Amino acid sequence: MHAQWPWPAPDDDGAASHLVAGTTLPAIALPSTAGVDIDVSKIAGRVVLFVYPFTGTPGSANPPGWDDIRGAHGSTPEAEGFRDMMPGYALRGVKVFGLSAQRSADQELFARRAAITFPLLSDAAFAFADALRLPRFETGGVTYLKRLTMIVGDGVIEQTIYPVHPPHTHAADILRALS
Repeated sequence: MHAQWPWPAPDDDGAASHLVAGTTLPAIALPSTAGVDIDVSKIAGRVVLFVYPFTGTPGSANPPGWDDIRGAHGSTPEAEGFRDMMPGYALRGVKVFGLSAQRSADQELFARRAAITFPLLSDAAFAFADALRLPRFETGGVTYLKRLTMIVGDGVIEQTIYPVHPPHTHAADILRALS
């Protein structure tokens, strides 16, 4: 049993309402922690693509006002949840990818530190985010992607979950829904 999530749920501001079933992902290859560029639109079969704002670094402060932004906290526990559920996703033939606007180098450090076993994709130029008009927020002069998840089949969105709450149980919730 997971502890209760200490931060309030983000509001559904409708910013992802256009990401409907049948929407084709843009053909954009993004740098990944796997060391190769990955175009999720070209992956056959089912994919869970979870979009997250930011993973911090131990000993470093969060961005300004982070505690006051609904939905900002939780990227590390969300990614660790997917890591821990990977055997279940693999049994179902589902591939998992995380995506943020963080630089690949920062994602690689996080992936090593948290033993993340699936690729994290860097959309630091916002090419994928702009093509899909992904929701975002800004703090401290930096733009971050809002947390959402797309379940994709053969490059086409089947379902979008937005807002995601709570993030620390999200991977298990998605896996149950896919079963």
